[in-house]
Amino acid sequence: MTDVQGNQVAVDGIDTSTPHSARVWNYWLGGKDNYEVDRSLGAMMEESYPQIIEIARASRAFQARAVRYLAAEAGVRQFLDLGTGLPTANATHEVAQGVDPAARIVYVDNDPIVLAHARALLTSRPEGATDYVHADLRDAETVLRAAARTLDLSRPVAVMLLSTLGHVAEADDAAALLRGYLDALPAGSHLMLCDTIETPETRAASDEYASGGAMPYISRPKEIVAAFADGLELVEPGFGSISLWRPEAPFTGDPVDQWGFVAAKP
Repeated sequence: MTDVQGNQVAVDGIDTSTPHSARVWNYWLGGKDNYEVDRSLGAMMEESYPQIIEIARASRAFQARAVRYLAAEAGVRQFLDLGTGLPTANATHEVAQGVDPAARIVYVDNDPIVLAHARALLTSRPEGATDYVHADLRDAETVLRAAARTLDLSRPVAVMLLSTLGHVAEADDAAALLRGYLDALPAGSHLMLCDTIETPETRAASDEYASGGAMPYISRPKEIVAAFADGLELVEPGFGSISLWRPEAPFTGDPVDQWGFVAAKP
């Protein structure tokens, strides 16, 4: 596990007195890598906005389906997973290397709790490679320089931001961040993105989440999230609830308020 200079990084600085998004998300997914402060906020959110559990699970399922599509149908063999979060089943490298063992994956996060568990993200097939870069995903230039130790940036890369961009408060800053990554990559690269769209319920949930002491997460009108694909070619079925993005079985029930897309750079 390395920093942006390629140096080994020691794990420290884990604050167990304040809830953290990666650990709260882990709680919603039924994981054990969380603390009482995370469980308290997670339970409060679940009571006031029960769909949050469905959103967390739908996001992970969307990730697996989208990675499998990119590896199996779009021919993508390189993945840059930004805002990785804590390791879970069907991680990006497991899905991609299940299609092609030679796939190469770089995970990026700046959270000490993710770093503490990152060895689980490095179990690559011998034919391929995985790396974890401890860096701030908002610094695209630095992240890409570090990722280039594992990925060939002259060839297509899938850039992934899943349930993450809501931590960037201003929509213009979020759009500029995406351009910073995609402008550095060749045609055939893809953007995989999902985030919570704004409704009265999600806006109230975002306010409650921030009031619980965690880093704020902004829900946005769907038109703004859709605009993050401007200049790209949307993969069918386009932009919409991730519940409806190429489900493996006919979907029943109410689609979640997490919307997203997969789009190719022409």
